[in-house]
Amino acid sequence: MTPVLHTARLRFQPYRPEDEDHFVALLRDEDVCRWMGQDLVPEPDVRALFRAILTEVYPQDRFDVWGLWLDGAYVGHAELKKTGNVDGHEMVTALAPPYWGRGLGGEVVEGLLRHAADNRGLEEAYGMVGAENAASLSMCRRLGFRHLRDVVGDDGTVSKMLVIATRAGRDDHAVGTVGTVGTVGGVVAADAPKPPDGAGELQTTGG
Repeated sequence: MTPVLHTARLRFQPYRPEDEDHFVALLRDEDVCRWMGQDLVPEPDVRALFRAILTEVYPQDRFDVWGLWLDGAYVGHAELKKTGNVDGHEMVTALAPPYWGRGLGGEVVEGLLRHAADNRGLEEAYGMVGAENAASLSMCRRLGFRHLRDVVGDDGTVSKMLVIATRAGRDDHAVGTVGTVGTVGGVVAADAPKPPDGAGELQTTGG
């Protein structure tokens, strides 16, 4: 089951029915979609994805997915899930534009890494970042990600496949503090034109 997590500033909360409009607003934001490298999805489809999280993903424990909260405000989305790109798990994160540039992207990744090590027993995790996303690539270098290879999409766009050791694979001080608060029944960050860490590569949340 997906646990509730805390980092220094953020609460990772499994989605609740009342969070639907927040989720839809995030994934219907043109800037977020732009930096995620995906088209703007019709609202009914986004709502269907949200319902799938509640009715399929959580009950079947298919992967971990959270809404991100800062001082009671919804600020974004995060996932840890198996990826078809490699034999491993990918971190996914997307932050709402008002919260870009506050260092939250790195904090989300650090929280995911601690969860991956402590709760999922993973020694490494992966992320995908658009080749033109200089700010997020810089953030990933600071955090210790290593470039594996370039992945070229059907439309010719290039993404960087990155890998990083979790807490299980490196010293404790390399990863920020995160704790498990309770339980409920991939990165990486992409940024705006004046980009700090912001919206992340978000694949479909339905599976």
